[in-house]
Amino acid sequence: MNKRKMLLILLIFCVGLVFWWYFSPSRIMEDTSEITLYGQIDLRTVQLTFSEQEYIEEMYVDEGDVVQSGQVLAVLKKDRLAAQYKEAVARVDAQRKVVQRLTTGLRPQEVLQARAKVNAAQIRLKNANSLLRRVKTTTPSGASTRKSLDDAVTAVDLARAELAIEKNGLSLAEEGYRKENIAEAEATLKGLQAAVELLQVRMGELQLTAPVDGIIQNRISEAGELASPARVAFTLAVTEPKWVRAYLPEPELGCVSEGMIAAVYSDSFAEPFEGWVGFISPQAEFTPKRVETAELRTQLVYEVRVWVDDPDNKLKLGMPVTVKLDTTASKNINSDLENISELNREKDRFANLSSDLRKQ
Repeated sequence: MNKRKMLLILLIFCVGLVFWWYFSPSRIMEDTSEITLYGQIDLRTVQLTFSEQEYIEEMYVDEGDVVQSGQVLAVLKKDRLAAQYKEAVARVDAQRKVVQRLTTGLRPQEVLQARAKVNAAQIRLKNANSLLRRVKTTTPSGASTRKSLDDAVTAVDLARAELAIEKNGLSLAEEGYRKENIAEAEATLKGLQAAVELLQVRMGELQLTAPVDGIIQNRISEAGELASPARVAFTLAVTEPKWVRAYLPEPELGCVSEGMIAAVYSDSFAEPFEGWVGFISPQAEFTPKRVETAELRTQLVYEVRVWVDDPDNKLKLGMPVTVKLDTTASKNINSDLENISELNREKDRFANLSSDLRKQ
């Protein structure tokens, strides 16, 4: 009997010890922890180049200047391209006149002239027929020779052929130009207009504009130099978004999630910057040499990007910073679930042991 009581007291003591550990202030203090990451400020940069190969006329911004999207940064000389544009416009105007002439057809005077030629050919044919009839009448009596008869017949045939030619000319004059010729002229006009549009685009590209808001990081070219698409004129630092590129050790991966609030500290400023975890790499890698942590260099880490709210643009590219993540909430939830499961298991063991003692 004493042995049973001792076992029961020992069991109650164990259960009480578990409850005390679960609700102890020291355990709660131990669960309050931070994850510290070390990284550098990172942002996107844009290499700005001219689309045309021409001499730079003027540069409007310098290094460190804040620019807005669409702001003109520099311009090229436009004399040569402007002359090409004027020539192309003149060609379009000339071809447009050609299309108009073909579409309108011949002038009324030209149609009247063709009709008059038809009338003249008809008169010549009538005269040739009259002459042929006379020759046929006088030939049997010997007043006209056989050669005169043949010449009269030939004259009639020639007059008839000339009349056919003049009638075809009148038909063409009344119908106008062929549709194929008009289509060809219109296609040529469209090609010349496309060339003008291309020159308009090239004229617009003589100005180099900022594609987004940012800060001029480097001014590489100067006025008077020959610009080309292969040569960078400016390097533009995009201020939004700005993030910290840090690396998370693999054992702490389960404690960090996207959207988690972060505090970003810099040696240059006393107050921390607000941030949040925006990206966690799905692939592990070895710690880059430029990252300084207390962990071994060979352990696996995951790249983490912590977005930073920096409206005054205090943080610069490449600046080393420290990121602190508070994982209390997520860690306590996991720990509470594990502790509840452990208590349920202890409760089941206590019930089974009590049942066995009552049976004995």
